[in-house]
Amino acid sequence: MPDGNLYLISAPSGAGKTSLVKALLAAPAEQRADAGLCVSVSHTTRPKRPGEEHGVNYHFVDVDTFHDMQNRGVFLENAVVFGNFYGTSRDWVKAQLAQGWDVILEIDWQGAAQVKQAMPEAVSIFILPPSRAALEQRLTARGQDDAAVIAERMAKAVNEMSHYAQADYLVINDDFDTALADLRAILRANTLRHGVQAQRHAALLASLLS
Repeated sequence: MPDGNLYLISAPSGAGKTSLVKALLAAPAEQRADAGLCVSVSHTTRPKRPGEEHGVNYHFVDVDTFHDMQNRGVFLENAVVFGNFYGTSRDWVKAQLAQGWDVILEIDWQGAAQVKQAMPEAVSIFILPPSRAALEQRLTARGQDDAAVIAERMAKAVNEMSHYAQADYLVINDDFDTALADLRAILRANTLRHGVQAQRHAALLASLLS
C-alpha cells in the first residue's frame, strides 16, 4: 500500500478553511479522491471556545506541558499565533501516512514552512478570501470577538496573506462550492502523480513492459 499524502492547508482567520475541510471530510466516498482522509488534531495552549471539545478540535494543554513537549521533540512543527502556542505531533502524522491515510494539517504559514522543510513531499494549499471587506464581514459575523480583536485579526490576516506565494496551490474562496471543487481537484490530481501511480500499479506496469 502506498503511503498517504500530507496536505498543508493555510489561510487567514475567516477565509473559510475549517468549513472547506469539514466539507471535504463529509463528502460521500464516491466523490472523494482519497482512500482515507483525516485531519490532524493539533495541541494548543489557547482556551477552548464554545462548542469545542478536547481531542476533537484540539488537544488543549497548559503552557508548561506544551514547552515540555517541545523540549522532547514531539512536534513536527509549532508556532505562536495570537499569543498562543500550537503544535502538531510528528509521530501521529507519520503513523497515519504509513497506514495509507491522507492527512490534512490546518496550519498557519509558519508551520507550513517548517513541515515543508522536514517533509518536502507535503502538498501546500493556501486559501484566500475574495476581498478584505468579505474577510472582515466573515470575522464580524462569527459574533465571538469584539471590535479590537477583529481589528487585530485583520492586521494579522494581511501579514499572513502575504505568504500565499510559498504554497503549491492557491484557492480563492469566493463561492464555497467552487472553492470546494478546487480542493477536490488538487487532491485528485495528487493521487495521479507518477511516483504514487507507479507504486500503486507496480504489477500492472511490470506486466505491460514484460
